[in-house]
Amino acid sequence: MFKKFLNLLRKYPIILGFIGIVVFFSILTNRFFTLSNFLNVFRQISINAIIAFGMTFVILSGGIDLSVGSVFALAAVVGASIIKGGNVLLGSLAALGVGAAMGAFNGAIIAKLKLQPFIVTLATMAIARSFTQVYTQGRPITGLPSAFREIGRGELFNVPVPIYIMFAVFFISLYILSNTKLGLYTYSIGGNEEATRLSGIKVIRYKITIYTISGLLSALSALILTARLNSAQPIFGTGYELDAIAAVVLGGTSLAGGKGTIIGTLFGAMVMGVINNGMNLVNVSPFYQQAVKGAVILLAVMAERSE
Repeated sequence: MFKKFLNLLRKYPIILGFIGIVVFFSILTNRFFTLSNFLNVFRQISINAIIAFGMTFVILSGGIDLSVGSVFALAAVVGASIIKGGNVLLGSLAALGVGAAMGAFNGAIIAKLKLQPFIVTLATMAIARSFTQVYTQGRPITGLPSAFREIGRGELFNVPVPIYIMFAVFFISLYILSNTKLGLYTYSIGGNEEATRLSGIKVIRYKITIYTISGLLSALSALILTARLNSAQPIFGTGYELDAIAAVVLGGTSLAGGKGTIIGTLFGAMVMGVINNGMNLVNVSPFYQQAVKGAVILLAVMAERSE
């Protein structure tokens, strides 16, 4: 059993980092290592983790998606505007549809026109944010039905619903990457796109699917946060793309593509969440918190470079 644990740590060094951070903050404050605090941490990281799972597909394929934060906001306001009218199912499907459509648009432009993902998603980031502001006229949408709010605020067996959703997405993503053609071709495209194309794989179709997943999961996260806050804000999602990329990189996924795991991304998101939570509990100034997170990300990139 101990040998298996050591092998697991070698495969996922982020787990050791996570354990170390947990021990560190547990020593600093007795408010940290409690069940209620860990449930709170998992509730908080569920938003970033779900976005990061979609980002993992994109980065594994050798791409990047800078639009997830803006797509998050657009999906939130479109969904909330319909849900406010009383149709929770239609509004939720509309939000997911917006996310999937924006992701598919990104994938189609990148794959068919062979443009750089960084530039394309930077452009759609601005477009989606503009659409959000136009759609809402800069005003939040509030007053959502109580049935919808259960998605973000509800509990099942004393565990917040967002945690169940996060792990459901995690296991589905893990299965796709480990046991399906989509998963195999995602790694293959990231490893060598031209060789994959010459092998007869329809790279365009799979890249569109990969970016669609990213947009879809951004929209799903948007529904959770909207339900939790009982409002959809046009400023939603600002900086979320950076948090998602950080979780993926911390989890060991190579920015060059072709190497990484969804398990690593989950622990990467957990590390980010625990660091945020721990620094708040020990009253670290917000002015220093961004620097600490930046240093952690930089160390992770340097560690990957040295391998």
